[in-house]
Amino acid sequence: MLQKIKNKIYISLGLTGLIYLAFTIYADYELVYESFSRFPVFIIPLVLLLVFSNYFTRFLKWDYYLGLLNIQIKKRDSFTIFMSGLIMSVTPGKMGEVLKSYLLKQISGAPVSKTAPIVVVERITDFVSLVFIALIGAYIFDYGRMIVLFTGLFFLIVILAISNRNLSLKLIEAVSGLRIARKYAGNLKSAYESSYTLLRGKPLLLMSLLSLLSWFLECLGYYIILVNFKVEVSIIWSSFVYCFSTIIGAITMLPGGLGVTDGSLTYLVSKQGIPLSTAVASTFIIRAATLWFAVLVGVIAIAMFQRKMLLTSKESELP
Repeated sequence: MLQKIKNKIYISLGLTGLIYLAFTIYADYELVYESFSRFPVFIIPLVLLLVFSNYFTRFLKWDYYLGLLNIQIKKRDSFTIFMSGLIMSVTPGKMGEVLKSYLLKQISGAPVSKTAPIVVVERITDFVSLVFIALIGAYIFDYGRMIVLFTGLFFLIVILAISNRNLSLKLIEAVSGLRIARKYAGNLKSAYESSYTLLRGKPLLLMSLLSLLSWFLECLGYYIILVNFKVEVSIIWSSFVYCFSTIIGAITMLPGGLGVTDGSLTYLVSKQGIPLSTAVASTFIIRAATLWFAVLVGVIAIAMFQRKMLLTSKESELP
């Protein structure tokens, strides 16, 4: 599995390199380089701190969901597993973060079918908060309103469908009757029960609010980047642009929204009359700080997890 992860990261890195090579050529390499040279390097640690704060608040959400499913593990192990999942940020819709369920099974023995819905519900609450922020901007700036509304409507339907226990159980029963799905009937039922528990009213409201905080931290990081490029924008506009571009990238189901999120950010910034070179440079920094920093954190965390499992294995072999 780890070799497959490495291959995905290498492919995504190569694709990212090609995308930004094309961007810099189109925007004029010398002007992009000049924009980078004007950016104060000391701001980068602040941006990374805000991004890491996003990860920490999302960890709180993960740990809360584990509690709802009555899965008891040490906070340190829970934190390491959550951070390990960040290595899968370059997968479509971050759904590769189901890796966390496999790692969790090694420690707690909890079936993957029981905990994998946490990843799905994490994405749902992420989209709820992204849509909320983007919708405010879409109405204020009169841009992308229908895309945001339809995205929000889709996730509202998903939430309502899962919340309708009778309908969902009948659907699962119908699917389980098919020969190809018969042996997975138990897993489907287990996955649904977890999803239903996690998407009840109180957890949905609390975790959507927590998601709102976590994504605003990244929006704030993007705003700080733009301001330090001497771009005169409001926190509302930068938050809208960042969330809207993230939504666009996510619904394409491309790994990490590569190309689409980047292109959307660059386009919307340059559309404000800001030099294309500055738009490219600011996009490069925020994407490196959010996407590739996440992968780096994930690599470190999964190495720590492997080391822990190795030590545990050796200890169990001692007489």
